Amino acid sequence: MAVTITDIAQRAGVSRSMVSRALTGNGPVNAKKKEEIIALAESMGYMPNQAALHLRHSKSHIIGLYFSSISTATSPYVLHSVLTGVYGVIGSRYQIVVKGIDLHEPGSLNPSQYDGLLIMSQRDQDLDFLEEAFAFQIPMVAIGRRVPIDIPVVTTNEARGMEKAMGYLLDHGHRNIGIIEGPPNLEATIFRHQGWIQAVRKRGYSIHQFPVVHGNYRYNSGYLAANQLVDEHPNLTAILCFNDEMAFGAREAIAEAGLKVPDDVSLIGFDNWDLSGYNSMKLTTVERNMGEIAKEGTRVLLRRLESGVVDNSRIYLENKLIIRSTVKDIRECRTESDRES
Repeated sequence: MAVTITDIAQRAGVSRSMVSRALTGNGPVNAKKKEEIIALAESMGYMPNQAALHLRHSKSHIIGLYFSSISTATSPYVLHSVLTGVYGVIGSRYQIVVKGIDLHEPGSLNPSQYDGLLIMSQRDQDLDFLEEAFAFQIPMVAIGRRVPIDIPVVTTNEARGMEKAMGYLLDHGHRNIGIIEGPPNLEATIFRHQGWIQAVRKRGYSIHQFPVVHGNYRYNSGYLAANQLVDEHPNLTAILCFNDEMAFGAREAIAEAGLKVPDDVSLIGFDNWDLSGYNSMKLTTVERNMGEIAKEGTRVLLRRLESGVVDNSRIYLENKLIIRSTVKDIRECRTESDRES
């Protein structure tokens, strides 16, 4: 089995990013440490594919857009937003090839096919593909999520965005709030979970008073999760959803229970779907504009390809709370209730 950057990093006791910088010469590394890493790599039999690297000098005018997976579980909204953002910057200068990392055969990457790659990774299992591409020195930019190799990243502070959403509900008098999260192993879910926890703790409440149900970021899972929340918690006044698609599913469940948004149950989403502001339910949500993330990531990649600018920094775009009409202010109701009690 071929020696990978991960193998060298583990043996050297350093990060994969440091090994990558030492072997490619892209980025700062202490001179002594660089020599040690190169010597270790040689002793372990690490050999970059020189023939493939030679092919990197030719231009293909193709950019690969790689998602962790492209399947029925992939949000069409995200795909559309990212593609629109990328094409909005590239125009006709490059062709775009869209692929799923989960379908990639290890060792099959042809570096002469791509001038650069845009990566939207959501899984730890994507690392082998990322290391394979990095070893070929294909210029890459990660969009939407951080990755464990030393390449530019364009994303947003999702924790801060969800903190704004939960804070908005709490500041408008809501205490009986159900939360529909995504799969717990996804980075998006982890960050958004941290965000609502932060909002609760800042205001002195117990996180255990807020029931949590997990969906999968798709409409039907939001519907099922909201059904469960409404059934098990009849005093619920609000539901916080980890994306807009689940929020639309939740609205259907709320309506089927004979309740109205926001009169009976307030609702907040995350992502700011195109539909969220134009549907009959004008959803209050956090804007995580994947189109803008994709645009900025594409600009960073083009600066590398066309001007030779290498910048491996992380760029964080702002998440905005978009206030529409799905959150009811119940502070007066709470005040009256407190007086009666």
